[in-house]
Amino acid sequence: MRIGELSRRTGVPARLLRYYEAQDLLHPGRGANDYRAYPESAVADVQQIRGLLDSGLTTEMIRAILPYLSGPGELHPPAECVTPETAALLKGHIDRIQSRIDCLARNRDRLSAYLAAVRPEAGDG
Repeated sequence: MRIGELSRRTGVPARLLRYYEAQDLLHPGRGANDYRAYPESAVADVQQIRGLLDSGLTTEMIRAILPYLSGPGELHPPAECVTPETAALLKGHIDRIQSRIDCLARNRDRLSAYLAAVRPEAGDG
């Protein structure tokens, strides 16, 4: 499929798809007319890239782990392929995610307590 169709099917602008290619995250073939030609699997690849970006991973981190992803939520890198630098990047990111989760949980609990205090009937959720 061409870049316009991939853009329509994923909701990702063509400009970003070209950026993902420049970042070595997508690898389209080229047709005889030199247009990008994406396989059907590119739809899932783009969705995976978007999910990883949305979780806060950088393109550098994604590039390091993308070859080992077999699907959303499934990571199967051989241990020898995970360099100490990549492991440190991932550990740092995990720590940042946990900090955000902790902060969000505290805010949720405080807002729930406030709402229960000012509108007891609304506290039932």
